[in-house]
Amino acid sequence: MAQPSPENLILVDVEPNGIASITINRPKSLNSLTKAMMTDLAHAFKALDRNESVRVVVLSGAGRAFCSGVDLTAAEDVFKGDVKDLGADPVAQMERCRKPIIGAVNGFAVTAGFEIALACDILIAAKGAKFIDTHARFGIFPSWGLSQKLSRIIGPNKAREVSLTATPLTAEVAERLGVVNHVVEEGQLLNKVREVAEAIIRNNQDLVLRYKAVINDGLNLDLGHALSLEKERAHDYYNGMTKEQFKKMQEFKAGRGSKKPSSKL
Repeated sequence: MAQPSPENLILVDVEPNGIASITINRPKSLNSLTKAMMTDLAHAFKALDRNESVRVVVLSGAGRAFCSGVDLTAAEDVFKGDVKDLGADPVAQMERCRKPIIGAVNGFAVTAGFEIALACDILIAAKGAKFIDTHARFGIFPSWGLSQKLSRIIGPNKAREVSLTATPLTAEVAERLGVVNHVVEEGQLLNKVREVAEAIIRNNQDLVLRYKAVINDGLNLDLGHALSLEKERAHDYYNGMTKEQFKKMQEFKAGRGSKKPSSKL
């Protein structure tokens, strides 16, 4: 059952199958974030990461937007002195979350909302969704990673254009540039998200967590050191396996070998 914050602005739900959902629930303000909402969102990710029954987290926004950014009517309260408070920083907690995070983007993902989207591991967007960076337009200095992450995904020249002109990226262009994994009809957004989430939870949970970690940690290194990191963690993983675990691996592979995959992503 959903567990709302006191004002019902951040909703959390955990299903028995291990799929958890977080909904930013301020639709009348296009899900703009107050300071309290940011803290609640950070705490929600931290709690779900600790919850061993949770295997994947889905993040979405209620109504016509994913998240339209920070509520600028309280800009000073939000920005001054708090950019280093990691405990109340939703993006920091998303980046620390061991569980895969799937972002379901409908409508607008603007500035801080864009940054929250980029903190997801997988992004699925509805047709008509738009990603917009308005930092330069409103005189807001980025502190949740947009100035660094976007250029690494789409290239520095295109990132400069998106950020310095505040030009919207449509869902279709974002998919072509590698920001978004899938673009679907609006009515199919949550169905596609569930399809991907269910594909994840069918796999070995321990390996899913380790795989996400080695991919994300490797992104912070040059290729040579990232490859060394992979070998080091693989060595530790296999050294820690028992004969019984190797036997189960072989049995699983033998049992699955004659079966065709149920679908393609």
